[in-house]
Amino acid sequence: MSAPIDPTTTTAWTELSTIRDTFSPDLRAWFADDPTRVERLSLPVADLHVDLSKNLVTDEIVAALVRLAEQTGVAERYASMLTGAHINTTEDRAVLHTALRRPAGASPALVVDGQDIDHDVHEVLDALSAFADRVRAGDWLGVTGKKVTHVVNIGIGGSDLGPVMVHEALKPYADAGIEARFVSNIDPTDIAQKTADLDPETTLFIVASKTFTTLETLTNARLAREWLWAGLAASGAIGDDDKSRTDAVAHHFAAVSTALDKVADFGIDTKNAFGFWDWVGGRYSVDSAIGLSLAITLGPDRFRELLTGFHAVDEHARTTPLAQNVPVMMGLLNVWYTNFLGAQSHAVLPYAQQLSRFPAYLQQLTMESNGKSVRWDGTPVTTDTGEIFWGEPGTNGQHAFYQLIHQGTRLIPADFIAFANPAYPLQDGDRDVHGLFLANFLAQTKALAFGKTAEEVEAEGTTGALVAARTFSGNRPTTSIFAPALTPAVLGQLIALYEHITFTQGTIWGINSFDQWGVELGKQLALQIAPAIDGDADAIDAQDASTKALLAYYAAHRA
Repeated sequence: MSAPIDPTTTTAWTELSTIRDTFSPDLRAWFADDPTRVERLSLPVADLHVDLSKNLVTDEIVAALVRLAEQTGVAERYASMLTGAHINTTEDRAVLHTALRRPAGASPALVVDGQDIDHDVHEVLDALSAFADRVRAGDWLGVTGKKVTHVVNIGIGGSDLGPVMVHEALKPYADAGIEARFVSNIDPTDIAQKTADLDPETTLFIVASKTFTTLETLTNARLAREWLWAGLAASGAIGDDDKSRTDAVAHHFAAVSTALDKVADFGIDTKNAFGFWDWVGGRYSVDSAIGLSLAITLGPDRFRELLTGFHAVDEHARTTPLAQNVPVMMGLLNVWYTNFLGAQSHAVLPYAQQLSRFPAYLQQLTMESNGKSVRWDGTPVTTDTGEIFWGEPGTNGQHAFYQLIHQGTRLIPADFIAFANPAYPLQDGDRDVHGLFLANFLAQTKALAFGKTAEEVEAEGTTGALVAARTFSGNRPTTSIFAPALTPAVLGQLIALYEHITFTQGTIWGINSFDQWGVELGKQLALQIAPAIDGDADAIDAQDASTKALLAYYAAHRA
């Protein structure tokens, strides 16, 4: 892999810096003077309509940003990723999450490092689908012969955030009478509450861990196994012997892992283990076997529709010129705000309660990917990198933090996401509630863009100090993303859109967006501190003064 191109050495970067030095955004004037602005800056990607017109850019800035993408090799690096080049340099791995959604029979075939990737992916997808069909149809039964009514996914990070987000988003499509729950936190409260009202005889656990060594996941898996054994034994469903316990685990546990030996040691039948590969990062894995819980609750057909949505955006990113390439343009806008206008955070505001977990999902995707201070060749970055992603669904956020976005001193670009048709069309008397909801979506982007002048405030009769308080500066940038409805395919498109936005930014900054060494040190230290928690004197002595004091507090107050 060649050394990254330093973006600050490109002519495009110099041009953007010069523009920034005299830049004075005026969305009101730009809209008034340019009747074609909205049409020119509204772009389609699959089923998504993306309006970039309320962003703080002119044609000159857009052209310079496109040149920046050209001069840093965004298209070339994307092509390398698709063909299996080892662009994950620190782990010497290909990056092939896009292969998870390639259709069967895609041409040319994808062969990487001697492996037929298409064959491997569809072999797992077919096995996962067959298993899901068995559970949904009631052909898979618990140890006492009862149908599964609840699936509990045990994972963390990408093995949890993706499935939870998709489950919440597509819950209206869950049609098998099977409820999904998700356990991730090692805080025992999580698994205790998630299993409190479940029947062991009708519960299926899915343990999602590629290596089957993740501390939190394996701890929770063991707790789930003990809960299962205790519940079945208490009802007389199994005896107090190893054979009965082993049989219970085989009937109530499945795994998403490639470590079949560890899966078997746990007691899970390896026929019910579904693998994925080292070229799939956890935060890019919801469309792999990590989505097993989704295939069960939504059905394999819906899961494949989700994959189809992903692939549609993959193809858009691959084939569309940079200036019309939606994820590239959105990534370039983020670079403009981060590196030239001083923005430090980015709000994602879905006007859809079903996407309540989407901002949290994007936090891992974006910040674990691009929160780096070294480039892919190990040299220091030459720019600020990463953004703090955050958000909540509208209209709840309007009553919480929109004040800061509208009138605060910080520039906070925001993405607004909405759907023309709701999952639940309800009326309040004669009023369409979804229409009222979308009126808020449209009003917020309008208010942020155009604001309200002091003269307009005074014309309404306001005087004195209140005029300033009720004035809105406008020129607060937003992107509006609209779709007909939140279907499985549309959700796949949204996820892939942000994957490729993240990729674009990482490429421009010259960083490896596909490793996460920053999460490792804390894990290592936790293993070293664990004996100290249990009172080991040598482990306590090895700690710093602050950690020793906190350990002493814990020891003194633990009942």
